[in-house]
Amino acid sequence: MRQLEWSALVHALPFLWQGLQTSFVLVALAMAGGIALGTMIAVVRLSAPRPVAVLAAGYVNGLRSIPLIMVIFWFYLLVPLFIGRPVGAFTSALIAFTLFEAAYYSEIMRAGIGGISGGQMAAALAVGMSRMQAYRYVILPQALRRMAPVLLTQSIALFQDSSLVYVIGLHDFMTSVGIVANREARLVEFYLFAALVYFAICHAASRLVKRLSRRMATA
Repeated sequence: MRQLEWSALVHALPFLWQGLQTSFVLVALAMAGGIALGTMIAVVRLSAPRPVAVLAAGYVNGLRSIPLIMVIFWFYLLVPLFIGRPVGAFTSALIAFTLFEAAYYSEIMRAGIGGISGGQMAAALAVGMSRMQAYRYVILPQALRRMAPVLLTQSIALFQDSSLVYVIGLHDFMTSVGIVANREARLVEFYLFAALVYFAICHAASRLVKRLSRRMATA
């Protein structure tokens, strides 16, 4: 039985760290964009005229019915066709993740908004706020605070799904692992290391979510 050899992994750490940084940046930007867009979609579904709300619902249900890997691949091919020039793997992946995750974040935010008492909207309108101002200053801050643990849990799944960008050749963490593992012919060691890294990051994030949930429950 072949023994595990870790020396090649040590030498490859700077290259793997660059890939992990790419994954972190992609996830952070997609999370921020997805939550912002998802919140807007949730508000549209709850407050816009019915035809617009139906379109927003179609967007959400449509993207939630398509595998993420197909969305990534489609946007990598379609975005350059729409703008007439290549945009690169990172930009294509960011657009795909943002639009895809917005569909999931919108459902989370819609549930959070739905949990806010209708009397608060009425009170905001009674003191002279517009509906959009009421959402901005009264409803959404409460909904974001209430749904923060669920939003973070979805973001953990987003980090795990970021490994799918290998289909468009983006050098994220998993792609970097695959490159070095094949070059050094040490698949077991490198993929075992990758699994440990994903486990450590996701486990730490999950514990943070649980701590946040307990703190909010006692607040």
